[in-house]
Amino acid sequence: MEILLSVWEFFQNNILTKPAFFIGFIVFAGYALLGKKWYECLAGFIKGTVGYMILNVASGGLVGNFRPVLAGLKDRFELSAAVIDPYFGQAAAQASVENIGRSFSMMMMVLLIAFTMNILLVLFRKYTKIRTLFITGHVMVQQSSTALWLVLFCFPGLMDPQVVVMLGILLGTYWAVASNLTVEPVAKLTEGGGFATGHQQMFGIFLVSKIAKKIGDPKKSLETLKLPGFLSIFNENMVATGVLMTIFFGTIITILGPDLMHQIDKGFGKNQNFLFYILEKSLNFAVYLTILQLGVRTFVSELTNSFQGISEKLLPGSVPAVDCAATYGFGHPNAVTFGFLFGAFGQFLAIMGLIVFNSPILIISGFVPLFFDNATFAVFANRLGGIRAAAIIPFCSGIIQVLGGGFAAYHFTTGNFGGWHGNFDWDAVWPFIGVIMENLQYVGVAAVVILLLAIPQILYQRNKDTYFVIAEDFDKYKEILAKKQGVPVDEVVID
Repeated sequence: MEILLSVWEFFQNNILTKPAFFIGFIVFAGYALLGKKWYECLAGFIKGTVGYMILNVASGGLVGNFRPVLAGLKDRFELSAAVIDPYFGQAAAQASVENIGRSFSMMMMVLLIAFTMNILLVLFRKYTKIRTLFITGHVMVQQSSTALWLVLFCFPGLMDPQVVVMLGILLGTYWAVASNLTVEPVAKLTEGGGFATGHQQMFGIFLVSKIAKKIGDPKKSLETLKLPGFLSIFNENMVATGVLMTIFFGTIITILGPDLMHQIDKGFGKNQNFLFYILEKSLNFAVYLTILQLGVRTFVSELTNSFQGISEKLLPGSVPAVDCAATYGFGHPNAVTFGFLFGAFGQFLAIMGLIVFNSPILIISGFVPLFFDNATFAVFANRLGGIRAAAIIPFCSGIIQVLGGGFAAYHFTTGNFGGWHGNFDWDAVWPFIGVIMENLQYVGVAAVVILLLAIPQILYQRNKDTYFVIAEDFDKYKEILAKKQGVPVDEVVID
């Protein structure tokens, strides 16, 4: 048993929680199962790993670029509040666990059981109707941390082994079911891209796929937007992002002032002009966004090609659930910036509401939910409901993130340690799960697991003929739709 734990600890510390290597080894294994030569497997490993590393560089750059602005807002207006961000949430969850004298190391075993649970649900997909394996390692760690505190908050007298098993089953079920919800939306967006989303807003993506078409008109999307005269420069993603971020960042940083920014941002040189500092911060956003899209294109193509081996030999019919940024290359480039801006407007409005109504807790925006949730929603919303949906949905999401995150940080007390997870699912779904567990105890946990497992069953009953096909063979899926619609395959409507 001790040897197995050592092996798992090595795997967790060096591969599972290092998503670049995790992706790389999955690509290597997939190509090996497909019978590729060793050097082709090695090339796939390198391209998959490097591609994800490029994405990590871009993600880290986006977060780091925006963090001084958030810190400046906090210092300038003397705000003392909880930050809604998965990194702050993870730290707050760990502090909460250790504050009651419990060991945070339990999280390692929670990961093992949850990941195993996800694999089992896919293995028995004939009965469970689960098609996705959640493989976004760093997100798994963040979610395990917050969920661990929720269980300890609701069951303070529970012994460590019971906590680990119960949470492992609950979290593994959530990973499997929630990522499974994204199969259809992602397949339709990517025209059978061969992956699903395994991130922090999976229920949100499913919700967007259902309501976007009711909010707007897909015929009036960013793709069809024709801007006249000088406004035509906004048709180019890099220019649009640079200009919009200069206005956005420039307004905020100007309010904060050069003296404060010198104090909190070491990247602001003593002899650098304030205007050029604003330009640098703003245009960096376009730089990192371009890098992110390069990383996505690199690792997604390798992963989807190689995962056929795993899908055929180890987990039949399965698809990998990966970072939400993998979808950005399949939507309009400006949708990402669109989602970020309207999500920010929603968050700032909600924060002002908390201040006006003397909320017992104040929320500070975290960049990860602000950008990655709302950019993702805008990509899907633009395809299904056009510009109108791509604006309204991220705006509403921003409000939900603040209000839901504020409730969770206050009720579950992580606000005392400065943070809450902050992403959409953890502001809109997990607070309900926590309240159910708190009030119904073990019955509540069982009810949540049963309700989660019922979701894929309901989806399957509604679309038996295409449920598995859309994940396995998108061309065949289109043929089935064409027969239903009575049109040729090249005229089929996918919404």
